[in-house]
Amino acid sequence: MAKESGVLKKSDFFFELPKELIAQDPLEERSSSRLLVLDKESGRVSHHVFRELPDYLRPGDCLVLNNTKVIPARLLGEREGTGGRVEVLLLKRREGDVWETLVKPGKKCRPGSRFLFGGGLLRAEVLKTVEEGNRLIRFFYDGIFEEVLDRLGEMPLPPYITHKLKDKDRYQTVYARYEGSAAAPTAGLHFTRELLGRIEEMGVRIAYVTLHVGLGTFRPVKEENVLDHHMHSEYYQVTEEAADLINRTRQEGGRVFCVGTTSCRTVESAADESGNVRAGCGSTDIFIYPGYRFKVLDALVTNFHLPESTLVMLVSALAGREQVLHAYEEAIREKYRFFSFGDAMLIV
Repeated sequence: MAKESGVLKKSDFFFELPKELIAQDPLEERSSSRLLVLDKESGRVSHHVFRELPDYLRPGDCLVLNNTKVIPARLLGEREGTGGRVEVLLLKRREGDVWETLVKPGKKCRPGSRFLFGGGLLRAEVLKTVEEGNRLIRFFYDGIFEEVLDRLGEMPLPPYITHKLKDKDRYQTVYARYEGSAAAPTAGLHFTRELLGRIEEMGVRIAYVTLHVGLGTFRPVKEENVLDHHMHSEYYQVTEEAADLINRTRQEGGRVFCVGTTSCRTVESAADESGNVRAGCGSTDIFIYPGYRFKVLDALVTNFHLPESTLVMLVSALAGREQVLHAYEEAIREKYRFFSFGDAMLIV
C-alpha cells in the first residue's frame, strides 16, 4: 500500500464482490444476522450470530449508538405545467421550509421550476443551484411538514438496493429518536430492544450520540490518491450525559465499542487529543483512513462495505488493510450478506 509522499491509493482497497451477496431485504429477525469477529491484533476470524455480541462485552464497557432517525426523504412528483416526472431527495434542512436537495432529472430544474407532490398536497419551488449540482428548494403545504412528508415520502434506500421496502421501520434502528438522516446507521439495525436490555443488565453502559447521515456516505471516491478525496460534512451532537459515560468508561479501564462508522466518526470528532470527549454539536468532515490514531474507540461493530469506499478505509485504519481484506475474502467465501441490510462484523 503506497502512502509515501502523501499518496494513498484507492485501488489498494478494491475487492471483487459477487452481486448476489448484496442483501436486498432485511432479515425477519434483526439479531439473527451473522456476525464475523475479527481480532485486530492477531487477524484471527471467527463466525457467530449477532445475538452473541454480548459474549464479547464486559461489565464496565460502553456501547456507543447513533440515535439519528431516517426521514422518508424521497419524494416522487411532477413538474407543474408539463407533468414530467421528478424525484427529489431531501439532503439537509437549511432553514424553515428551505431544503438542500438532489433532484432527478436535474438538467431542466432551474431556479423558478415548480413541482407538485401528492396531487398538490406538497408544492415546491427551486430557489437556486448550489455545490455539486444540488438544489435549494422551498416547500409549501398546509399543516405540519413532517406529517405531510410521512404521508408522501419514501425511505431513501441506497442505490444498490433495488427491492421496495415493505416496512419503513426496518430501515430504522429500534432506538432511532432524532429525525434528520437521509440514510440509516445500518450497523444498528441488528439490535433488538431485548438484546439491548441484556447488554445493559450485564453492566455495560450505553451512550447515545447523534450524527445525521447524509447521502455523501454513498459517494464514491473518484481520485486515485485517496488523500485528494473531499469528505462530505454531517451534523453531529454529543450530550453531556453521553460524553460523561464515555469518559468515565475510559478512566475506569473499560472499552468503548462504537456501533457503526457514524458513531465512530462522532466520538472521534468530539474528542480532544487526549481522547476526552467533549459535549456539543457541530459539523464534521473527519476522514479516517490507515495511519489514523484512534483517540476514543477500542472496538467497532459495523456492516460490510463497498469496495474502495471511505467506510472500508475507516475499518482498515482500525484493523489494518490486509487483515480487513482477508476477513472480507472469508466473508465472501462464507456467503455473508453485504451492505445496508447485510450481516455484521465486530472488530475487537
